[in-house]
Amino acid sequence: MPFLPETRQYRNFSVSNFQTRDGVAGTEGEKSYRVQGYFCTFNEPYELYPDYFEEIDARAFDGCDMSDVIFQVNHDGHVYARNRNNSLNISVDAHGGICDADLSGSKQGRENLYESIANGLVDRMSFGFTIADGGFEYTVDGDGVYHTRITKINKLFDVSAIEGFPANDGTEISARSLRNSLIEATKKKRELEERAAAEQAEAEQRAADTTALRKRKALALEMRGIELGY
Repeated sequence: MPFLPETRQYRNFSVSNFQTRDGVAGTEGEKSYRVQGYFCTFNEPYELYPDYFEEIDARAFDGCDMSDVIFQVNHDGHVYARNRNNSLNISVDAHGGICDADLSGSKQGRENLYESIANGLVDRMSFGFTIADGGFEYTVDGDGVYHTRITKINKLFDVSAIEGFPANDGTEISARSLRNSLIEATKKKRELEERAAAEQAEAEQRAADTTALRKRKALALEMRGIELGY
C-alpha cells in the first residue's frame, strides 16, 4: 500500500450551496439555526496538489462508520453539532455527501458561525476521514501526473466549515504526504519491474549461451567424426 489506511485525511470543497435553512424550529416564531451543504462531491476530479488530481467514488461511503460525527470549524476546537445527539444529520445523494446541522445548541453557533454562513463569509466545507485498506486507486500518466480515486472510506470523523482560502494546512500536509508516498511507491514499483526485466534478460541470455555452446560442441563432434572417417 502507498499509504497508511489509519492516517486521517482532510479534503476541502468550495460549495456554493453551503447555506442556512430558513424556517422555524420548536415553538412558533423561534428562529431556526440550521445550515446545510455538501461537504464533498462525487466523480468530480479536483487538483489537490500540483500534478495530483483526485476524485471520490459515488459509493465510497458505503459501509462507512458514521456512528459519531461532529460539526466543527477548521477541524478544531468547539463542537457545534453532533449526530449522536441528533443535531447533525449526514447523508449522501448522487452528487455528494450532505450535512444538515442545527447550530442552536451553543451561543458560538447561533451568534458567530450561523451569521457568518448566512452572510456568505464562510462558504467552504471539509471533512476528516480515513481511507479503508484497499480503498484507493491511482495511475500515473506519461507526464508524471497522478490521477487518484478514493473508492472506500472507512470512518468519517467530522465535517467542518472552513474559514479562508486556500485549503488548511492539514489538507496540504495530508495531500503532500500521500503524494510523496505515491511517488515512492511508483519508484519502487518501477525498480521492481526493471529488476525483473533485467533478470529475465539475463535468464534468456544464459539460455541462448547454453544453446550456442551445445551447438558448438555438436559441430565439434561432427567435425571430429569427419576427420576420423566416421
